[in-house]
Amino acid sequence: MLMNFMINSNKMFFMFMLFFSTLISISANSWLGCWIGLEINLLSFIPLISNNKNLLHNEASLKYFLTQSIASINFIFFIIIKMILFKNFEFSNISMLLNSTLLMKMGSAPFHFWFPNIMEGLSWMNCFILMTWQKISPLILLFYYYNFNFIIIIMILNVLIGALMGFNQTSIRKLLAFSSINNLGWMMAAFMISENLWLFYFIMYSFLNLILMLMFYMFNIFYMNQIMNFNINFYIKMSLIINFFSLGGLPPFLGFFPKWIIINFLLNNNLTLIAFIFLMSSLIMMFFYIRIIYLSILLINFKLKWFKINFKISFFSFINFISLISFSSLMLNTFFFF
Repeated sequence: MLMNFMINSNKMFFMFMLFFSTLISISANSWLGCWIGLEINLLSFIPLISNNKNLLHNEASLKYFLTQSIASINFIFFIIIKMILFKNFEFSNISMLLNSTLLMKMGSAPFHFWFPNIMEGLSWMNCFILMTWQKISPLILLFYYYNFNFIIIIMILNVLIGALMGFNQTSIRKLLAFSSINNLGWMMAAFMISENLWLFYFIMYSFLNLILMLMFYMFNIFYMNQIMNFNINFYIKMSLIINFFSLGGLPPFLGFFPKWIIINFLLNNNLTLIAFIFLMSSLIMMFFYIRIIYLSILLINFKLKWFKINFKISFFSFINFISLISFSSLMLNTFFFF
C-alpha cells in the first residue's frame, strides 16, 4: 500500500509539473523562457508514460524523448541564430525553421512520423494527454512568430495526411492519432481567425476525446475487431456513435459548430479551395469513424457470455447527458447564426 501511495504521489507531482511547464512556456517574455518551459514539459511527461512492467511503454517513452530532444536542440539553435545574426531585421527562413521545430514537437505533418508509433505504445489516458495538452504550448508559441504562407501549406498537409494515412489501419489508437493530425489543421485555421475560436475548438475536441477514451479504457479496447464489446449496452453503443459523429463534424452534432465557423470564414475571405480541401478531409475522416462503429451498429442482440463489466450509475448518467448535449446542439448552431 505504501508503494502504491508513493507511485500515485509521484504521478501527481509530474502532472502538476506538466501543467506548470505549459504555463511557463505561454507566459514567458523571451524565447529562452519558452524553451525552458518546453524542456520541463518533456521531462515531466516521460515519467508518466514509462512503465517498468510494460516494454511498449518504455519504447514509446524512449522514442518520445529522442524526437522531442531533437526538436528542442533545433529550437534553441535557431533562437541563437536569430538573436545573433538576424536581430535587427526579419528573415523569413528563420521563421520557417522555428515553426518547423514547433511543428515537430506537436506531431504536425510533415513531421508526424513519430506520433502514431508513440500513440500505439501508450495507455488511453496518456494518449489523451499527448493528443490534447501536449499541443497547447507548441501551438501557442507557433503563432508568436510565424510565416503565413508556410502555415497555410502546413494546414493543408495536416488535413490531407491526417485523412489519407488512416486507410488500412486496424488500431484505434493510430486512427485517433491521424484524427488528431487532421484536427490540428483545423486548430491552426481557428487560431489564425481568433484565439477564442481556437480555444472553443480545442475544448470541444478535448472533451469529445475524453469521453471516447474513457469508454475505450473501461472496455480495454485497442483494436477495431474488439468494438463488438460495445454492443453489451444500448446506451453505451449510442453514446459511442454520437460522440464519433460529433468528432467527425457531422452537422446535427456539437463538433460541427466550430468547423462551421471556420468554413464560413474561409468562404468569406475567398479561400474556397482551402475550404473545399477541409470539407473533403472531414468526409474521409467520417468514413474512418463509421468503419470503427459499423460492427456495433450491425450487431443488435449479440452478447458475449464470458464478458461481464459492472457499470456505475453515475457514469451512465454522465455519458447520456453528454450525448444529449451533443445530439441537441443543432438548435445552438441555428440560433447562433440566424
